[in-house]
Amino acid sequence: MNYENYGPCFPDQPVVDLYLPIWAKLPAFKSKPAFIWAEDGPIQRSFLTYEQLNSSVQCISSELLLSLRRNDTVLVLCSPGLELVEIIFGCQRAGLLAIPISPPHLSFCNENYHHFLRVVSQTKPKVAIASSDYIRHVNKYVASSSNKKLSEALQMLRWISTDDLKGKKMKMQLENVTCDGNSYNGCRTDDVYLIQYTSGATAIPKPVLVTAGSAAHNVRVARKAYDFGPNTVVVSWLPQYHDCGLMFLLLTIVSGATCVLTSPNAFVNRPRIWLELISAFKATCTPVPSFALPLVLKRGHVETTETGTVNSISMLSLKNLIIVNEPIYNSCVEEFVEVFKPLGLNPLAISPSYGLAENGTFVSTSWRCNNGDNFWTFPTYNKLLPSARLDEDVDIEILVVNEETNELVEDGVEGEIWISSPSNAIGYLGHPSLTQEVFNARLKNKAGKCYVQTGDRGVVKGEQRFLYVTGRCSDVIKLPNGQEIHPHYLETTAYNSCPHLLRGGCLAAFEMSESEYRTIVVVAEVQSKGERESVFLKQICEGIRKGVMKEEGVEIGQVVLVKVGSVPKTTSGKIQRWLTKYRFVKSQMNIIMQMKFDNSGNVQSTVEKMMQISGKKETKKGKNVIRVEEEEGMSFAPPPSASKTLLSSL
Repeated sequence: MNYENYGPCFPDQPVVDLYLPIWAKLPAFKSKPAFIWAEDGPIQRSFLTYEQLNSSVQCISSELLLSLRRNDTVLVLCSPGLELVEIIFGCQRAGLLAIPISPPHLSFCNENYHHFLRVVSQTKPKVAIASSDYIRHVNKYVASSSNKKLSEALQMLRWISTDDLKGKKMKMQLENVTCDGNSYNGCRTDDVYLIQYTSGATAIPKPVLVTAGSAAHNVRVARKAYDFGPNTVVVSWLPQYHDCGLMFLLLTIVSGATCVLTSPNAFVNRPRIWLELISAFKATCTPVPSFALPLVLKRGHVETTETGTVNSISMLSLKNLIIVNEPIYNSCVEEFVEVFKPLGLNPLAISPSYGLAENGTFVSTSWRCNNGDNFWTFPTYNKLLPSARLDEDVDIEILVVNEETNELVEDGVEGEIWISSPSNAIGYLGHPSLTQEVFNARLKNKAGKCYVQTGDRGVVKGEQRFLYVTGRCSDVIKLPNGQEIHPHYLETTAYNSCPHLLRGGCLAAFEMSESEYRTIVVVAEVQSKGERESVFLKQICEGIRKGVMKEEGVEIGQVVLVKVGSVPKTTSGKIQRWLTKYRFVKSQMNIIMQMKFDNSGNVQSTVEKMMQISGKKETKKGKNVIRVEEEEGMSFAPPPSASKTLLSSL
């Protein structure tokens, strides 16, 4: 056993749930909050101590096993909150396989239920857990719906309400909950305890099979990397269903820390809540996607109360500002540090990090607590910060490999990132050939170790062997001169050409085949404030093309301006370029203006829609449309599914 942080009286455990009864029995921890839930509003708070959480988990586990058997599959359809945390750990203690997903909106319209149908079809859950109110609305929908496929899927599920799981609570004797791994009746190290869906950034989300042992290893490695301990206080608004948001639930428990949670929608609606929670709870750590930083700078860091006073923000307590969702632009982080340094943000806290579902979540971070790395001293590569560092003293091995030959590339040469680690998941549910390809990759002419092919591109640079995650293999755009470029460079430059009229983080660039030649398309969402004249829309399109040509030397063949909410994103806010391209090809996008350019940069054709957002009928016309009108302050609402999705309004 390892005794990393807490001495021989607290050995590391083989599965995360086994940490809970240990903390619950220790006098210094039993009354300590493990999780705190903060609502926006005035901020309202509820919490679970380690003793309460352990007792609740034992009750939920016992209730579940009255009607289920070990290794049964459970679909968890709970909204973000403490109840979701309890149920996730309750399933692990019962030895069940949990599938937490965001519950589809009860309207079940505008295709917001397709992921739900996919999950039910692929995983075939024995039961679905949801609130009694949600189940009641489901029954009403089934009784009146004409959607036969969806109604049958909802009816086939056996529903358990969270009220039933927690309503029959008995007084549990905590001494009966053993911390001896040999007699533990919950998930064992080799048991699949979680199906974690990939983000969907490059393809339809795939179900990743995560064992309890690999998850425990992953968060123990993360605990060591971030120097977590019982004094750590985490603030997180990330989705609790998968990836980073879920990992921080587990990381809290293995560290004996306290985690303050709020919902993704709370952050999207009012980004300042994130800063207020950091200040109020003196957070030492907070994870945040890099693309959320500009949103906070734009409308999150200054707010005046009704009395005219400004609420103060302090970031003095932060030791780790963990930045995820690569690639991570240096300029974005630099601007954030400049603004918040006067409010106490220490540049030493900046912790760029790398992770993915196929490795549990965490892979590595470029931050180090023991050598005083400062954000200002981080090297950059092609405008990017390093996301990781290749260490020889950890058991997560990172390689950069030539995608064509499966051979190692030299430092400084870009290739696909491969990972070998005890944290690796065991495969994709129902995809044996893809599992073999992705999870059992081997270097050419080298026997032995298997690696996970991440699908991410990266390059290793410098004596300290920093890893820069440069983009996705499947997104790479091949230029006529034989060179390659990642689309995020084109999207960033396109946005910078007209930042006051375009929406940051809502652009997608991709390749299109047109007869005998290929062209690059940029799709961009347009701000919907005030009146947009046709001449302005034309200037935006031409400005995007000229800006990208000047900055990147790349010819753009088409610029497509679309309504707010048209560019699809994952639940963690990543642009889905593949889906954007699909919808564009299928004419499923809400296009405002579309402009084609020839090889000389001259306008080849222009197609524009005329819209009036005031109850008047929308009409389509051809090349000679005069103007596009919008009411002042009106924004195009995304579909109900998108409105419930994290960062759909970024």
